[in-house]
Amino acid sequence: MERNETAIEVNNITKHFKVYPDKGAQLKERLLFRKRSRFEIREVLKGISFDVKKGEAVGLIGHNGCGKSTTLKLLTRIMYPDSGTIAMHGRVSSLIELGAGFHPDMSGRENIYTNAAIFGLTKKEIDARLNDIVEFSELREFIDNPVRTYSSGMYMRLAFSVAINVDADILLIDEILAVGDTNFQTKCFNRLRELKASGITIIIVTHDLSTIEKFCDRAIWLNDGLIVKEGRSPEVVDAYFNFMNHKRIEADMAKQEEKAAEEAAVPEEVPESPAEETEEKPAEEDNGGIDYSANRFGLKYIEITKARMIGDSGKDGRIFRAGEKVTIEMDYKVNTPLDEYIFGFGFYTLEGECLYGNNTQLDRMTVKTDKTSGTVAVDVLGLPLLAGKYVLNVAVVDNNGTPMDFYRNYCDFEVVSDDRSTGYFSIPHNWRITK
Repeated sequence: MERNETAIEVNNITKHFKVYPDKGAQLKERLLFRKRSRFEIREVLKGISFDVKKGEAVGLIGHNGCGKSTTLKLLTRIMYPDSGTIAMHGRVSSLIELGAGFHPDMSGRENIYTNAAIFGLTKKEIDARLNDIVEFSELREFIDNPVRTYSSGMYMRLAFSVAINVDADILLIDEILAVGDTNFQTKCFNRLRELKASGITIIIVTHDLSTIEKFCDRAIWLNDGLIVKEGRSPEVVDAYFNFMNHKRIEADMAKQEEKAAEEAAVPEEVPESPAEETEEKPAEEDNGGIDYSANRFGLKYIEITKARMIGDSGKDGRIFRAGEKVTIEMDYKVNTPLDEYIFGFGFYTLEGECLYGNNTQLDRMTVKTDKTSGTVAVDVLGLPLLAGKYVLNVAVVDNNGTPMDFYRNYCDFEVVSDDRSTGYFSIPHNWRITK
């Protein structure tokens, strides 16, 4: 890449920080606990390199602690790398921290002059831009009030208005657009598009992947202080999205294994005692009537002792991939034998809206048993839900529909999906363009 086409050159930069444990605030505590002065070295950036063309918009993505904000602070020279080089070709304007450089006791107008001067503008240049800054911020009636009286949204408006009016060649933004009302966010993005079209180079750090896809030409994915992938925004976002989904599933599997190990270490009779007390309460109300307002209700002729959701891992889990085969198992015990048992399940939103429900009777299945306990399982062949959090309900009723054990909100579960559609269900589809 030719130098005159390059706005930013980052070459093999590294950065580490010393992380200290809690220190005593007093001299006595420091003398007594000298070990607290020890520290560990935390490598935040481990040698990253990238170039940004003039007029290009680039998004930095990655989970918390991956080095995104540190990279941006190095670009602004708020801090310096331990090794490597950074070359910035042009005037730099940044929105790194909300209201950085503002003095709380000074008015908004006075802070405009101070903040713009930090970016390198002369008083004459600031005078020429003052009306534009105030108009964009929509703070004319508050502009002469001390900024300590401003809300966080007002701070953001003023800071953004200054930053985009300093004739910068490079604009660096770190999550600041997450503050403010929807209308002002739209106004900011429209202004950023104008700046981009005018040839300004923009780097954005944000967790909002849709912003990266819509606005940025390229994306750089950082993980553990290294660049994992860079390229066209949709491709990098998809790769990062899939990686994070995989991590969440792995974390859930580890959590469920730990939970299973803890349950196995506890004698069986210990957890049964409080459960029995809880289950007897509904029967005591209204002379044995059913309290339909409770999360769990029924006559308890038959009880669901435990339910499980099992995915491809073969283990009880709470996070699944869309399209994955999920088996719902319900362990039961019989207290009073019936002629027929009807088992059912349902998927609900967190707000209680039923998305799907089914039972053995609807599927023309008859469940009869003379055993005192057993397990009923249903296979969901390809979980059709989109990414989101949902609730599982399980139930068993008699052939008249009288609840024996109806369990609302038995557990919540999460679905991760590569499908970026909106709504609740993933519907197979193909687009075709014909002339």
